[in-house]
Amino acid sequence: MAGAGQPAIRITTASRTFEGHEDNVYAAAVFPDKRRMVTASYDKTLRLWDLEDGVVLKIMEGHRFGVSNVVVSRDGQFIASGDFGGELITWNRDGEPLTQPIKVHSGLIYSLDFSPDSTWLASSPLDTTMELWNTKIWQVQGDPINCGSGAQILCIRYSPSGEHLAIATKTNIQIWNPRNRKCIAKFQGHSAFGGAWNSSLAWTLDGTRLLSAGFSPDPVIRVWDSSTWKQVGEPWKGHTGNIYMVALNPTGTLLASACDDNQVRLWRFSDQRTIAIFKHINAAFFVTFSTDGKHVLSGGRDQMISKWAVPLLDDILKDKASNDVLREDTPKGRVADNASPCSLTFDCKILAINTTVRNACVTGDLTTATKLLTQDIDADSNDYDSYANRSFVMARKADWDRALDDAQKSISIQLSLMGCISKGIAHCGKRQFKDAMKAFDLAFVFVDADIKKTRLLLLIKAIALFNANEHDEAILRVQELATTCPNADSLACGIVETYLHVQVGINALDDARHNDAADHFAAAVNAISFSSTSAIHSRYDIFVVLFGWDLKSLWLTAHQHWCRSLFRAGKFAEALGSYRRMIDRSNEATKTRCLDWSTAFKQDYCALYVATGVADLAAKGDDALAAGSCDRAIELYSAAIDLDFATDNIFANRSKARLGQMLWDDALLDAEKVIELEPSSYVGYQLKRTALHGAHRYDEAIDAFKIMLSKLENTSDTETTNLRQQYVSPSEVEGAIEARIKAQLDNAPHRLIDTSTGRLCNREAQINAFKTSAEYKQLLSSTTKHGDLRMERIRDVVAMYFRYVMLSHRWEGTEPLLHDIQGKVVYDLDPAGGITKLQSFCETTRDKGYRWAWIDTCCIDQTNNVEVQQSVNSMFVWYRHSALTIIYLSDVPPSSQPGALTISAWNTRGWTVQEFLAPKFVLFYQKDWSLYLDDCSPNHKDSLAIMQEMGEATGIDAQALVAFRPGMRDAREKLQWVSSRVTTWEEDTAYSLFGIFGVNLPVIYGEKKQKALGRLLQEVVAQSGDISALDWVGQSSEFNSCLPADITAYKAPPCALPSLSEDDIQTSISSLRHLMAVDLVLKLYARLDNLNAPRFGNCRLHLPCIAFRVTTVKRGRAQDQEIYKVRADGLHDLLVTTEDRLIPFSSPRPTMQTFLLVRPWNRYLLELPDFADQSGLAELPDVDDDMQSEDDYWSAPGSPSSDAPGVFPKKQKSIDSELSDRALRLIARLEQPFGAFLLAQQRGGEYKRIASDHDIIAQVKLEDLSSIMDMVRTLEIL
Repeated sequence: MAGAGQPAIRITTASRTFEGHEDNVYAAAVFPDKRRMVTASYDKTLRLWDLEDGVVLKIMEGHRFGVSNVVVSRDGQFIASGDFGGELITWNRDGEPLTQPIKVHSGLIYSLDFSPDSTWLASSPLDTTMELWNTKIWQVQGDPINCGSGAQILCIRYSPSGEHLAIATKTNIQIWNPRNRKCIAKFQGHSAFGGAWNSSLAWTLDGTRLLSAGFSPDPVIRVWDSSTWKQVGEPWKGHTGNIYMVALNPTGTLLASACDDNQVRLWRFSDQRTIAIFKHINAAFFVTFSTDGKHVLSGGRDQMISKWAVPLLDDILKDKASNDVLREDTPKGRVADNASPCSLTFDCKILAINTTVRNACVTGDLTTATKLLTQDIDADSNDYDSYANRSFVMARKADWDRALDDAQKSISIQLSLMGCISKGIAHCGKRQFKDAMKAFDLAFVFVDADIKKTRLLLLIKAIALFNANEHDEAILRVQELATTCPNADSLACGIVETYLHVQVGINALDDARHNDAADHFAAAVNAISFSSTSAIHSRYDIFVVLFGWDLKSLWLTAHQHWCRSLFRAGKFAEALGSYRRMIDRSNEATKTRCLDWSTAFKQDYCALYVATGVADLAAKGDDALAAGSCDRAIELYSAAIDLDFATDNIFANRSKARLGQMLWDDALLDAEKVIELEPSSYVGYQLKRTALHGAHRYDEAIDAFKIMLSKLENTSDTETTNLRQQYVSPSEVEGAIEARIKAQLDNAPHRLIDTSTGRLCNREAQINAFKTSAEYKQLLSSTTKHGDLRMERIRDVVAMYFRYVMLSHRWEGTEPLLHDIQGKVVYDLDPAGGITKLQSFCETTRDKGYRWAWIDTCCIDQTNNVEVQQSVNSMFVWYRHSALTIIYLSDVPPSSQPGALTISAWNTRGWTVQEFLAPKFVLFYQKDWSLYLDDCSPNHKDSLAIMQEMGEATGIDAQALVAFRPGMRDAREKLQWVSSRVTTWEEDTAYSLFGIFGVNLPVIYGEKKQKALGRLLQEVVAQSGDISALDWVGQSSEFNSCLPADITAYKAPPCALPSLSEDDIQTSISSLRHLMAVDLVLKLYARLDNLNAPRFGNCRLHLPCIAFRVTTVKRGRAQDQEIYKVRADGLHDLLVTTEDRLIPFSSPRPTMQTFLLVRPWNRYLLELPDFADQSGLAELPDVDDDMQSEDDYWSAPGSPSSDAPGVFPKKQKSIDSELSDRALRLIARLEQPFGAFLLAQQRGGEYKRIASDHDIIAQVKLEDLSSIMDMVRTLEIL
């Protein structure tokens, strides 16, 4: 049964602990550079550690929730982390964030894994779906993988090839093809055993096996065959709780498992035996290996990371009951406690042989060795050492019978280590393995618990088996010895393994099994890492003496045969790669030795290309590169380089081809080579900059670019110097970016909350945050030429970074002010009252992918009058330029039905009108911060249902709701929209309309609403000439009697007067032609046309009008109201209702005070052509400036200029006719009822309006139309 057998080593003290996290540690990942590790904790941080000295290199902040997982890409360029809130952050290898927190999952991100090529990241929460991210753009690609109902995902792991994606779920294990996102296999796994959850997965290095771990009631490790997905062997038992993670060491020979039974177990893969148990004081949640496989790193609820040394062979052998660490046929033995595990050398005295005989064996002079040993035996027949040594010589001659005879003779004289070894070797030669194992077992008695001799004896035993043609068994024994004792003298194992593989490879090559041969030579090359073997020939001459090995040529022989076998197998690219590897690792002496062989190999390889028409590798590479075939170009350039034809130009072109394939690290190596070969050239630095930029190493890329510019500036070549003119310096780019930032922030609030950190930032802090961001560095690094400065990319990057979200809400209770949050983290504040709303707003903003947020309560210094005034006048612009405005309806409960928005108190507030009209994108949120009506569309202005509700609630037409333009046109209508709105401060009734009308006025709190509203309406009339704001009923303002005292005066819609149809107008014109002289009509038209536009300033209104003198005022009463019957020259009698008391008078009894009924003049009655339409302006599409107002398309009425063409052309009869028609149409309209003002003259000759409780509707008498000429005038009204 797996796991049964001898007890494992129990280790309770780690070799090092990494302390600093303040809560549970859930994950760790080791970088390929072997020096660094990143860890994730529930304390919301990640920490970057130096593995050697244990110091924290960086504390990585940005997560708002506890961090549940972290992974490092295979190339070491990226870090990805997920948290308990479902947010993902990606970082560069130095721990700088590449993205803001991205809300992609609904809850805890339970598992992450990079693809082997680092181009994809898989992420999954504790639910049934998994997302795949493109690491080039850090966006989710395609639809999520759905594992089915109830299959909550606990672990995801890419296979080594990247072809498969294994997913462990609560109910099964699923295998998917990540490319087409199809499930190719599914099996229950641990769920078949009591419904246990499948908790963790690990692939073997060759991808042929998948290991899985389970929670209780099946806390075991199981192995699955990836060709059949059937279980292999027995489960690995030992844990008693939930196994959270399993991990394989880099060589695939050891497995570690972390469990909440407070144990991390270390298993040997070959026999599933637990060889060590690392004891935690609490539950262990994760485990991983160091890159060199010498240490295990684990952690969990004990809030730290423990580093454990992988036990050595001698530690395992301490168990007295232990069998041979490699096979059961090894004799029992105990290793001395004081044996040093790392001091194995081969000067241990196993061979008792004189120097002369030894030298003869080393040189291969076996005849002399035999002669000398025979002489020693003849001189002393009891010389058992000489018998044993002659047995070794006979074995080298393959004279197995004589070798066995000498070995037995030696043992019969004196049982010794050498005798047992010689007998074991002889029996192996005769293929008498059982007897051989007995002899070797007996040899262990003589090692005296010496670990060096023990290991050497195990190697000799394996070699003896190899020489008996037990090749696979022998190689496996050596590999297991090296794996079980990784800290021992691995060189000896490597030498032996190399030699054995070379011999098997040579046999395979002789049999024309070229692929098999190549595999063995590759294994040989990988087992030994140095080119000079002269030293090892003497250090390990025991192998030379016993077996006649030539260790001096071992490295070179392995590499040359590897190249040749790959070549003969038709794997030409690999053959060339192996040749390059050999040459690169050879010292000068080795290169000299293999010069002839290298020349022949290169000639053979070149002949291959010549046969296919490629005589010049570099030239063909250039052609392929020009044609966009980067892979082919890389192949050809690599061949040229590997065949020692390399130049700086070839390296440069291969770098370009690799850049085309986004092979950044490879391209960078080539660029560095170009710099090495041609340090004065700019080309290498140009390529280096591009490669570093592609690898997201922007600071280094900028430095390389600066050096490139210096090379261009310091050259004497005119053409190269001129090339410098194409490029801009980083300082110029910085200036362009700063100008764009200024333009961007001109329309943004001064203070914003950084939702990633929860801190309030002023303008300087916002800019500093950008300049330290990856976006800024990427932009600076990518903008290198003058043309780039004019591109939209700078604008787009700046705009994207500084996007902000505004909040529209209703102030309630205690709202946080500026001093409440300044210098603090919003998320850390006590969530009470307005703080809760603030936190939810920031969270919602961040979750939607925006970094900056603004809320009026705490982003404005309410104590600073200058700032308040600037803010009030800028508010509309800020909302207009926001990326999104969130409207929070605190009184609308979750899951409300349509209509709740209509009755929300938010719709009664004065400021909220512009907060809705100004932005282009809005979203309504309910009390629990869920979307209103569950409408998940990106813009609720596109929702017909919501816009219909808004129209009903506000009375604003649909076009204005969706695409409002600020301006002064139709002022009366805009005033009616807000006539029922309320504000906390009475002046805000007017101030909240500044943006809607597009005016900029001083903000003077304390001036009272009449003055505030008066100043606003005065500005509207003065700038636009629109007098519709004078149309109201109610009380007069103290500011000016033509203005209302309160905005509620606009609540009632304007009086609906009857309008003339075109037929009515034509009928009236026909009558007028007989009643009035044309000249008189034209004169009246001209008089009205020459009236100036209304002027309003200093509380005085200069109003152009038609004034009718009041001749009689008679008082009456109706329903407790004062009603006056008024008669005026040229008008029909009418009634006026007013709270003002009028003194009755009549013509016989005139009054000293003059009263007038006036018709404010409206130039639209002239029916003049719309000059904007004639010039084509009306057809212009929207321009980029989204603050363009409606007034840009409409000019205020006014008098024609003095140098304009005359109104009455004298020589163009067609124009005369048209003008007379317009004049008659004017008279027809003047006959119709109109809204009149009652004015009373003051002592200074000015007038005041007498307010009326109802509209005053007057009508001109037809017979008095001729007298209107004298009534046209401009009055000054106080």
